[in-house]
Amino acid sequence: MTNQVLKWISALQAISQNGLTYTKNEFDQERYHQLHDIAIQMAAYFSGNEMNQVEHLFSLEKGYATPKLDVRAFVLKDDSILLVKERSDNLWTLPGGWVDINESPSESVIREVLEETGFTVKVTRLLALWDKLKHDHPPQWPHTYKMFFLCDLVSGRAKENLEISEINFFPCSKLPELSTHRVTHSQIMRLYDLSLNTEITVFD
Repeated sequence: MTNQVLKWISALQAISQNGLTYTKNEFDQERYHQLHDIAIQMAAYFSGNEMNQVEHLFSLEKGYATPKLDVRAFVLKDDSILLVKERSDNLWTLPGGWVDINESPSESVIREVLEETGFTVKVTRLLALWDKLKHDHPPQWPHTYKMFFLCDLVSGRAKENLEISEINFFPCSKLPELSTHRVTHSQIMRLYDLSLNTEITVFD
């Protein structure tokens, strides 16, 4: 699936979701349900997933359709970057995940780092706010904004868990194979440069 196809499917899904959220007219509801079904069929066809898998994924979205928010921590130690290895795909990424309800983005990233690594960190600066569709990630639904925070290591020790199989620090010149759905090589290199500049935050 290409990013353009993903954009079309996401637009159809969002239109149908918003329509079903607000319309009271039964004829319009029927049309929005048809549009919703078309989005499911297209997503299953172009992704190779089963229809029921896509339908379940789409059913989790309620209310007005907006992008989701993912937060990631950029933690340096002796000029090496903290990475975690996800059990789901056996690939490496910056620690982080979805922002939870009743948490600020900085609170979420602190929690995610503690849960995934055992380390306590202090957020010092927002390095980047990026639209996932505008970067070199593989196409993936839902539409997501990603916030990358520079964090100082405060305390703790590496501790594996149900989601993470390995935790380690890597120099930029020796990065392992990355989970590019979560972070890309070019993003890590850009984040490293940004971490050395105390005045710049970048955004899409």
